[in-house]
Amino acid sequence: MADPREESEPLLSRTRGGSGRDSPAGVPSCHSVQVGPGAVARRDLCLDQAVVFIEDAIQYRSINHRVDARSLWLYRRYYSSMSQWILSLTIFLILALAFIETPSSLTSTSDVRYRPAPWEPPCGLTQGVEALCLLVFAADVSVKSYLVGWAQFRKNPWLRAYLVVLLVSLVDWIVSLSLVCQEPVRVRRLLRPFFLMQNSSMMKKTLKCIRWSLPEMASVGLLLAIHLCLFTVFGMLLFPGEKDRERLAHFRSLPEALTSLLVLLTTANNPDVMIPAYSKNRLYAIFFIAFTLIGSLFLMNLLTAIIYNQFRGYLMKSLQTSLLRRRLGIRAAYKVLSSMTAEGEAHPEGVGVKPQDFLQVLQKVQLGSDRKQAITEKLHSRSGDLLSADEFQKLFDEFDKRVIKEHPPRPEYWSPFLQSAQFLFSHRYFDYLGNLMALGNLVTICVFLVLDADVLPEDRDDFVLGILNCVFILYYLLEMLLKVFALGLQGYLVSSSNVFDGLLTVVLLVLEISTLAVYRFPHPGWKPEVLGLLSLWDVTRLVNMLVVFRFLRVIPSMELMAVVASTILDLIKNMRAFGGILVVVYYVFAVVGITLFRGVIMAPGNSSLAPDNGSAPCGSFEQLEYWTNNFDDFAAALVTLWDVMVVNNWQVFLDAFRRYAGPWSKIYFVLWWLVSSVIWVNLFLALILENFLHKWDRRSHLQSLTGDLEATSEVTVELLFRDVLEEPTEEELIEKLSHHPHLQLCR
Repeated sequence: MADPREESEPLLSRTRGGSGRDSPAGVPSCHSVQVGPGAVARRDLCLDQAVVFIEDAIQYRSINHRVDARSLWLYRRYYSSMSQWILSLTIFLILALAFIETPSSLTSTSDVRYRPAPWEPPCGLTQGVEALCLLVFAADVSVKSYLVGWAQFRKNPWLRAYLVVLLVSLVDWIVSLSLVCQEPVRVRRLLRPFFLMQNSSMMKKTLKCIRWSLPEMASVGLLLAIHLCLFTVFGMLLFPGEKDRERLAHFRSLPEALTSLLVLLTTANNPDVMIPAYSKNRLYAIFFIAFTLIGSLFLMNLLTAIIYNQFRGYLMKSLQTSLLRRRLGIRAAYKVLSSMTAEGEAHPEGVGVKPQDFLQVLQKVQLGSDRKQAITEKLHSRSGDLLSADEFQKLFDEFDKRVIKEHPPRPEYWSPFLQSAQFLFSHRYFDYLGNLMALGNLVTICVFLVLDADVLPEDRDDFVLGILNCVFILYYLLEMLLKVFALGLQGYLVSSSNVFDGLLTVVLLVLEISTLAVYRFPHPGWKPEVLGLLSLWDVTRLVNMLVVFRFLRVIPSMELMAVVASTILDLIKNMRAFGGILVVVYYVFAVVGITLFRGVIMAPGNSSLAPDNGSAPCGSFEQLEYWTNNFDDFAAALVTLWDVMVVNNWQVFLDAFRRYAGPWSKIYFVLWWLVSSVIWVNLFLALILENFLHKWDRRSHLQSLTGDLEATSEVTVELLFRDVLEEPTEEELIEKLSHHPHLQLCR
């Protein structure tokens, strides 16, 4: 326990060395002196330090940065919404350049048979945009390096790598201009995804977890490789005849046999690979069934389980660090504010924080008004003059609580009839009736789609369907107005389901009025000529698509579907880290694919390797007309990689690029399959399982306590594992704060 006299010493004092590292000459540090004309400046500095520490805690940022007045001003400007928006826009621009620069993706199709010559930007256009982006990144790394200090810069591998990537990109940019944009390889394109990764702390954690999980993945991968090699050799010995159909088709050589069984591991060529041998002798099926059972159903699922278990463990370690950062930020803010109690007052310094000081800090913190209100109400509900460390921490537990919006009061009607109508139209059974009508509308559309399946659009009679659409849209309008009457406009808009429903109703009403204004009211034989931008059939299709989309309103009414849908929404909102990793991988592989395979896929007739469809073998790249799948531009490369990641018919790509580019091309596609389908998809599956199980368990718990299904709202990735994370101890927090590189605490 520190001596009370030590607690009275300044948090940042010149005697403790704070001036030498944080405060420039002539600038007062926090409580460097107790009296004098600089008291106001010292108080403002203390408040600004507390504000920044709390904002660091909110965003799970490290507090190891400079804390003098000038650095705090720069720090808050750097992490302001405008600065971060500019940085995000810059990252988007430099990544989007791949669609415009040579080879340009600005064509209507990527089919090598019909693709016109794309527009190519003049030399210097994209390079100019890239130069502006590099300038922003240079300013970014400069500010970050200054704020953390030289000692932290040397310890931070991401900042050092940031500087190296910028220098390499700049050198490559200069080389590009000196060669008049005719350089064969642009190294900086491969480095661009780094700018996306370094800007996301959660993405860095995810990448670190993947790296830590690789040894366990490699052990199962080695077992898979042994399994594959053994069955490959066994298959070569099992089908030895030179005239054997199975050997000629799939086991002609060791590389082809290995490729065939690797594809079979993904079941993409099952049962095609088995049919030639199975048609000769039914016992040959045992070989392929045994391979599939061991490889696909056992080893691959075992790999999924290992990835899920290991990744979840390492992710929790990273999230434990995030929790420590939050607690450190809050404790640092408490230490700063508790030091502001002047000597000679009723309370000795260091035993607590004045509520008025805390409220002053809270007003400056970048935080939602609803969160601020909840924290303020919790502060006013307590008793006592000063906030202890435990009470200070509990105030910020509101960060992790879901804010459930209160429904505005409903309109009050004096008439008994209107009160009864209000009760009726605000009841959930009225929603059920609306869902039933939406289902009826969907069924009528399906019926007409079946009846008119063989009728050409110009021969369709849309009289009945037009009348039904009018009736349903009028009901939707009536339903919306009645709900507004029962709930009030604010009460209607507070529900996202009502907003979704009402918006689509308004759009449908506008389309219907426009249709009636242009094509008049429906009548038998209603087949008018095209008037305006859209034909009657086009308008009808658009209305029907919106009606089908509106049917999604039934999801909140079904408990299990609501949980599944909310899980999907949470994943979309909190998948930036995992989605960012996928973007990085796609970007790198697409750029490498363009470098390796650009122009190798030739249109039929332009190469002896590209036969006409009539002479191409059944199931080949040419016969299936996969001409749009190539690496001639960035957009086409992304789609090709997606098609391979799905692994449906990916053996067609392996065979085609083997013939057009060479057998070494298989290495590229197998690596892509390992990274995308095996590693990333399994990680995504692990996150889905954890998110759904957490939401389902929490839903059951809350429903048993309160019966409120709406309490299961969205959670962040950090909150997903909060229940199993360990709170840092008091000694750990004090130890971490005592080693802060810029903040000297009493020991």
